[in-house]
Amino acid sequence: MAAAAPTILATSGGFNPGRRRPIEPGPLIDFAFELAGRSERPRFCYLGTASGDNPVQQAWVYGAFVGSEVQVSHLALFTMPNVVDIRAHLLAQDVIWVGGGSVAGLLAMWRLHGLEPILRECWEAGVVLGGVSAGSICWHVGGTTDSFGPDLCPIDNGLAFLPFANGVHHDAEPQRRPLFQRLIAEGQLPAGYATDDGAGLHYSGQELVEAVSDRPPAFAYSVERTGSTGAEERQLKTRLLAG
Repeated sequence: MAAAAPTILATSGGFNPGRRRPIEPGPLIDFAFELAGRSERPRFCYLGTASGDNPVQQAWVYGAFVGSEVQVSHLALFTMPNVVDIRAHLLAQDVIWVGGGSVAGLLAMWRLHGLEPILRECWEAGVVLGGVSAGSICWHVGGTTDSFGPDLCPIDNGLAFLPFANGVHHDAEPQRRPLFQRLIAEGQLPAGYATDDGAGLHYSGQELVEAVSDRPPAFAYSVERTGSTGAEERQLKTRLLAG
């Protein structure tokens, strides 16, 4: 199955702590499968580039789906690609999910290995593109990042499939909200959207369809430039997904 239109689910969530395993798929992951058309054996590919293709995290993702019908795979780029034909592998997926970590490192590695046009082709073909944190910012023009150290700084060389800025962990990390607002106010980033931990943004094409969350009170927000030096943040109606 394929999404009815190019679809992105950009989040500050996805997998949640598990009861019997380190992580388990949360409602945001289930929503990604819903957007992909809910095939009986959905194909899910995990990209852990932002965390250096950490094998522990890869194992957690595989373990999260044990006992389900989900066909899990991963694409690793360190120390060499684990897939012979990256394009064919990614185009065969229902959902491509990008993990968190260094968005700067992720973008550099993807471009080095030619993933940018491949991912755009996947998006246009109806493969749902999703992810958390770095895996959310990457689809946008840019956002705020700790890729270069504990003091957050702007990043503006995202893939720009979506012509917006993206803020993540909006409620959970004190530096995120004020810096995101300032960068938009000063024109360093375009207007955009931000998510609390547990919230996500569903885009069809380049239009925001709705904000969703897997827990109360997690919300999404729009942030727009006002005048020459200001920014206005507005809380969006955020639909709580069934757990």
